[in-house]
Amino acid sequence: MPEAPAQPASHDPRAALDVRFSETTRGRWSDVPAADWNDWHWQLRNRITRLPELEGSLALTPEERAGVILSGNRLAMAITPYFFNLIDPADVSCPIRRQVVPRIEEMSFGPDEMEDPCGEDRHMAAPGLVHRYPDRVLFLVTDRCASYCRYCTRSRVVSGAGGHLDADHEAAIRYIAAHPEIRDVLLSGGDPLLFTDEKIDALLGRLRAIPHVEFLRIGTRIPVFLPQRITPSLVGILRRHHPLWMSVHVNHPRELTAESRDALARIADAGIPLGNQSVLLRGVNDSPEVMRELVHRLLLCRVRPYYLYQCDLIRGSAHLRTSVREGIDIINELRGHTTGYAVPQYVVDGPGGGGKIPLNPEYLLAHDGDRLVLRNFRGDIYEYPEEAPTDSHSAQPVRRRDDEIVCLGLD
Repeated sequence: MPEAPAQPASHDPRAALDVRFSETTRGRWSDVPAADWNDWHWQLRNRITRLPELEGSLALTPEERAGVILSGNRLAMAITPYFFNLIDPADVSCPIRRQVVPRIEEMSFGPDEMEDPCGEDRHMAAPGLVHRYPDRVLFLVTDRCASYCRYCTRSRVVSGAGGHLDADHEAAIRYIAAHPEIRDVLLSGGDPLLFTDEKIDALLGRLRAIPHVEFLRIGTRIPVFLPQRITPSLVGILRRHHPLWMSVHVNHPRELTAESRDALARIADAGIPLGNQSVLLRGVNDSPEVMRELVHRLLLCRVRPYYLYQCDLIRGSAHLRTSVREGIDIINELRGHTTGYAVPQYVVDGPGGGGKIPLNPEYLLAHDGDRLVLRNFRGDIYEYPEEAPTDSHSAQPVRRRDDEIVCLGLD
């Protein structure tokens, strides 16, 4: 009797995906008990905030050392042990390092750079509450983050090293309650998830009690800087305040570790839709290959790539800014070459308070009133009628490559 064919070994269908997400090593904190390492309070207490701590773990360049010394005059340095261990110490151009280790270039200010590039201060309806768009507000609830991004748009008020955020929660809530056109409230800062569970619950509860507020959003980098904070208790609180959405901030695929993936999964399992907002940064994610890997990993984490921001004209950010042309080229390399869910909207915040302005490759080449000339991701040219003809057989969409016109109608 012939042998029965061998049966395939049973396996976890997600195993092939999980290999992309490695667990972070503890590095210099290898002797720290797991209970401490996984405690978000411990992570905050042991952040790297001073030059001796940083030099004890990383060989700094002269530009970095000078930047750290001067960082207390503008935007403080703080790096959680967890996130610090994502830095490649042998690579002075490490994309994680460029985001959180200060450099002396932060003290060089260009003529077009601003303290408040998004014009938030002049749209401040109440202390800490920005009302720029008709139906939504930005509620800056705190000026502290788990770690500080060196390109921070709010470096004028965040971290306490320079200015301070003059937030008044009571005044902000009164303003929201008095303006029925406000249907959407975005909590940001700083990072709202640094508050205690009780404070988050109370703040969301008060906003949810306002009848015309339809949904709430939280902007946070905690799942990347401090995934230990996404506890079952916190997730249970967030679940109470639906409809609730969350915007996270991931710039490089290396930031999506096993820990951050699991933190994002806990949020998604609570029914909270997740979107990602990246900032286009020189030496971090300014290539189609890195951006493609980032957006693919985000989708594996159930996070929809939402916005790709051109870096704001914040003072001292020139060394991290790219050209707009590079951003458009990256979107051109994504659109049509991967799933549409993976393609973020590339935007620039109009300097001085113009709001988000979409930037796209040129897909609409001409529009003469009767027809549109369009380009697809391959470079093929298409024409489309502006208005539907009265006779359904009198006009047909056409595809044109160079000078050749090919009718797409049925014979």
